Amino acid sequence: VQLQASGGGLVQAGGSLRLSCAASGRTSMIVTWGWFRQAPGKEREFVAAINRSGVRKYYQDSVNVRFTISRDNTKNTVYLQMNSLKPEDTGVYYCAADRRWGSRYEFDYWGQGTQVTVSS
Repeated sequence: VQLQASGGGLVQAGGSLRLSCAASGRTSMIVTWGWFRQAPGKEREFVAAINRSGVRKYYQDSVNVRFTISRDNTKNTVYLQMNSLKPEDTGVYYCAADRRWGSRYEFDYWGQGTQVTVSS
């Protein structure tokens, strides 16, 4: 499975960005699609995840309500809509895919990151 993330950039606090993650390869075995982020000097952390059908989702508490994860199965793409962005949302965002449901830590496949910078 190959994952290609895009959509990062520089935005002012309170603004919005939408990240995309295009998947290819043996995606039929993937159960969970997720987003993680890593701020400078910090460990990578879970942000949000969605199941293959797009019905089940779960979020990190700090982004719940502000961020929305979604999936377009026709395009094999997962999105992360980020609203009301804060400077503490700054970091490199990674998309990931897992053959199991429910993990917030170990995913099987990872894409390259896309930088999100929120200015105050």
